[in-house]
Amino acid sequence: MSRFLQRLGQETPIVADGGMGALLSSAVAGLRCPEEANLRAPESVLEVHLGYIRAGAELIETNTFGANRAKLARQFLADDLEQINAAAVRVAREAREVAGRDVFIAGSIGPLGDVELAGYDRAELYTEQAKVLEGRGVDLFMVETFYDLEELEAAIEAVRSVSALPIVALLTFDADGETLAGVRAEDAAERLRPLGLAAYGANHGAGPAAALTALAQMGSDGAVLAALPNVGLASMTGQRIVFPHATPAYFAEFAAQARALGARVIGGCCGTTPAQVAAIREAVDANRRPAGSFLVQEREQAVPFEPATGETELARRLRAGEFAISVQVDPPLGANPEALIETARAVRESGRAQFVDVNDNPRARARMSGIMASVAIERFTGVETIPHLTPRDTTITGLESLLLGAHAEGVRNILAVTGDPPEAGDYPGTHAVYDVDSIGLVELIAKLNSGEDWHGRAIDAPTTFFPGAAVNPTADDLGLEAERFHRKVAAGARFAMTQILFDLEALEAFRERIGGWPVPVLVGVWPIRTTETLVRVHNEVPGIVVPDDVQERYRSAGTAAREVGLALGRELIEGARELASGVYVMAPFRRPLDVVELLPEPPG
Repeated sequence: MSRFLQRLGQETPIVADGGMGALLSSAVAGLRCPEEANLRAPESVLEVHLGYIRAGAELIETNTFGANRAKLARQFLADDLEQINAAAVRVAREAREVAGRDVFIAGSIGPLGDVELAGYDRAELYTEQAKVLEGRGVDLFMVETFYDLEELEAAIEAVRSVSALPIVALLTFDADGETLAGVRAEDAAERLRPLGLAAYGANHGAGPAAALTALAQMGSDGAVLAALPNVGLASMTGQRIVFPHATPAYFAEFAAQARALGARVIGGCCGTTPAQVAAIREAVDANRRPAGSFLVQEREQAVPFEPATGETELARRLRAGEFAISVQVDPPLGANPEALIETARAVRESGRAQFVDVNDNPRARARMSGIMASVAIERFTGVETIPHLTPRDTTITGLESLLLGAHAEGVRNILAVTGDPPEAGDYPGTHAVYDVDSIGLVELIAKLNSGEDWHGRAIDAPTTFFPGAAVNPTADDLGLEAERFHRKVAAGARFAMTQILFDLEALEAFRERIGGWPVPVLVGVWPIRTTETLVRVHNEVPGIVVPDDVQERYRSAGTAAREVGLALGRELIEGARELASGVYVMAPFRRPLDVVELLPEPPG
């Protein structure tokens, strides 16, 4: 049995060290990654180790969390992999010798995360690092901060293939005891238990309370556990990452509770310092008993929120085969929605259209959120909306947040669109987010409708969105457009809205190309008022094609171009009745109320 396992079997828990990366990044300017300090500033790494040992740590981790070849390659350090890992062990061993204490050295191995694995074998990345760490003299491996259980299992298997040293395996959990991938702590424990680990548990995460919640679920069978949480959730101050000021007394109470739950290794992660480790040491030495509980208590019974259910009016109308008409508006450039609300009221009072659809930052210029504008329209006018939503400007988390908020307000029709590129907006050269594309956004909405978030974790209740997607019958590559349209429908789109069209031949040809509409389609109509605008749109706006005969019709009209636009719009609306399930009409710029005169009179 290894010396570490013998010590782990004793009554008193092993006190581990705390965070490394944040301390090094603040101490050494210009590091490409914390692991680079092993070569550039080994004295700073040594001081961090000594600080934790002096505070009472009996286990220190090498500064190698991200020192695998794939992660180092992103910082152009792949060729220094062996030197970085070897130097890390050397500095840790030196710290043990300088302190003159019997300290265990754990080889830190972190997840691959979102690194590009092209050309790399995942198992080889772990085994390569593990070989160097064991060869230089670590006592055990700390395989830590994993949020994907399958990746953690793969890392354990890879390390085991080249080493017989003990392994402590740590996952990252949220406040409810789930990983980012939606795995519950108790289920993770069930899969880790047969792997013969020295210990398993929680590190990093939302803070001590989250770690204790996970431990409470993992330790029901008397398992040997480990807890090394962040000091709390990080935030940004300017360009600096800062952490909460968790007091040593708070960490002392955490240590007492972790020990009571079965933790045999107790330390910290990001944001923790020697002050927190000293508090853990004191609590462990004093065999401190828990004074209270960090764990989430049962919430008081409250009246449950009743989400919107049943069909939207748009869904009902399309299902019933009733021709749907929407008016498309741009949200305001400022914070005043008055003109938007006035247009919606005019649409409602005219009786000529049933819906208002709202663009999402068209031309990539910042405007009022299309979702929030739709909430205002529905709240103040009662007109059902179809907000557009693009993944260009928002992360998956942000998209989920926007959608859940919209649903709570009763906005449930959503049109998923790619969005104009950032180069078209206020700040050319800025970057888009695009965690997912428009197909992925439809998939996200479908997941919410099935009662789970993007990562498969359950939400409080399924949503009832009616998701739609865009389609362009005049696209340059009609084969690709058809393929993507079918993928959007397969992902969950239940209606579609076309790009603006100026004749219906392309629409009919596209319908025949794909073998008929798989979902109801609304055709885009824009009653352009001037020849100059028409020509500019044809030549400068991606995706919009104005046929030559339509351009000539405008030119021949001279000063009567406005009347031509209205006549053409009415023709397209009538023609769409034979080819589609409805239309949306773009409201004229600066005079949106003028759209009412284009719309057909209501029947009866």
